[in-house]
Amino acid sequence: MALASLARRKGYLLSRNLSNSPADALKYSFSLSNFSRGFASGSEENDVIVIGGGPGGYVAAIKAAQLGLKTTCIEKRGTLGGTCLNVGCIPSKALLHSSHMYHEAKHSFASHGVKVSSVEVDLPAMLAQKDKAVSNLTRGIEGLFKKNKVNYVKGYGKFISPSEVSVDTLEGGNTVVKGKNIIVATGSDVKSLPGITIDEKRIVSSTGALALTEVPKKLIVIGAGYIGLEMGSVWGRLGSEVTVVEFAPDIVPTMDAEVRKQFQRSLEKQKMKFMLKTKVVGVDTTGNGVKLTVEPAAGGEQTTLEADVVLVSAGRVPFTAGLGLDKIGVETDKGGRILVNERFATNVPGVYAIGDVIPGPMLAHKAEEDGVACVEFIAGKHGHVDYDKVPGVVYTHPEVASVGKTEEQVKALGIAYRVGKFPFLANSRAKAIDDAEGIVKILADKESDKILGVHIMAPNAGELIHEAVLAINYDASSEDIARVCHAHPTMSEALKEAAMATYDKPIHI
Repeated sequence: MALASLARRKGYLLSRNLSNSPADALKYSFSLSNFSRGFASGSEENDVIVIGGGPGGYVAAIKAAQLGLKTTCIEKRGTLGGTCLNVGCIPSKALLHSSHMYHEAKHSFASHGVKVSSVEVDLPAMLAQKDKAVSNLTRGIEGLFKKNKVNYVKGYGKFISPSEVSVDTLEGGNTVVKGKNIIVATGSDVKSLPGITIDEKRIVSSTGALALTEVPKKLIVIGAGYIGLEMGSVWGRLGSEVTVVEFAPDIVPTMDAEVRKQFQRSLEKQKMKFMLKTKVVGVDTTGNGVKLTVEPAAGGEQTTLEADVVLVSAGRVPFTAGLGLDKIGVETDKGGRILVNERFATNVPGVYAIGDVIPGPMLAHKAEEDGVACVEFIAGKHGHVDYDKVPGVVYTHPEVASVGKTEEQVKALGIAYRVGKFPFLANSRAKAIDDAEGIVKILADKESDKILGVHIMAPNAGELIHEAVLAINYDASSEDIARVCHAHPTMSEALKEAAMATYDKPIHI
């Protein structure tokens, strides 16, 4: 039985087709009557073992248990949630919100008739609020494990066979966990740069940038991607002079070019400086601060930049070190990503992989969908993830959110298309709250009006994008969105107006 759509994962075209052949049925189907819920000790055989307790891993473990599979999740950190919850998505959003509140109090309250005598940053309190949010959420996942009867083993797991994982526990012992199916969900790690040693004090990764004990006077961010711009925004709002150094000619190269230009102008108005087409060729930490030697990416005269803190944010790489993948013969690509088929199965029977360790977007929500689909396949059900329809969000202010194709991608494919745009300057809610910077841009097929891509730059764009995500997943047209009644006054009306502009004409511009 063929599923509805196809998913592309960086060169892999995944059709998610389920074969009707007896051989495939024997290989991929399991009788649920053989499975039982409950905790599993190391000596008992599990139906599913998940190595890694991040967004992909813990969701896969819970889903497996909900489907009646005896499940164990192994996590080396000692707290669930992975990089995202502990030192990534969640703490960064906490600081983004807190720093935005400070910035608003300092720069915007007066225009709204709210007068304060003085505003100052209490950094320890701000960090404590961030840590509290993380702690509450990690404990919440442990509660979900107990509720769903997922066995939780704290320790570092490595393969000793395709059905056995040796775990060096955090308590200092060792146990062997056995399972019929093992899912690798170990996530990703910070990508290092040659000649730059991260000490998490003066030269920091995103982890260190979340825990600085004082606001640096000067912060240099190496890398103009999602993470670098978000963390640069946090410290810039709190008073740092922020300079972003990027080797590529553009910030966030995957973003629609028109929206990207507006986004960069917005960040520059917030006093963020950019040095594009620039590479770092030397680092000097002998003094109190850090000195970076940079030169044009194409070569040329070198200059020196000085900073109190340097954030290395040049991307992430799959984390598979010490797992013993080579011991059992699991194939990887040149980038270290585990190769899987449309069912998330590796070349080794019974071994699967999901999330950041396989090709595709390195996003927490993508990993979660991988986890659910993978477990559904293991349980003999239908699983599906379409990587072309996964939304992406930069959580600055304004935020930038997108789903589907950029205008550049549509042009490259030779598709005849129409574009509809609507600025938030013409949106009544945005004007009412005096936060009207941004735009909605919709791309649709010229003949069918099928939506190909949606790009939003606006406050809370990450929330607004999901109407477009739903529309794209159901192959909706721009007219479909335009003819849906949207509450007034709301920011979401801008999406409706952009849809109207795509197939006909907008009303309010």
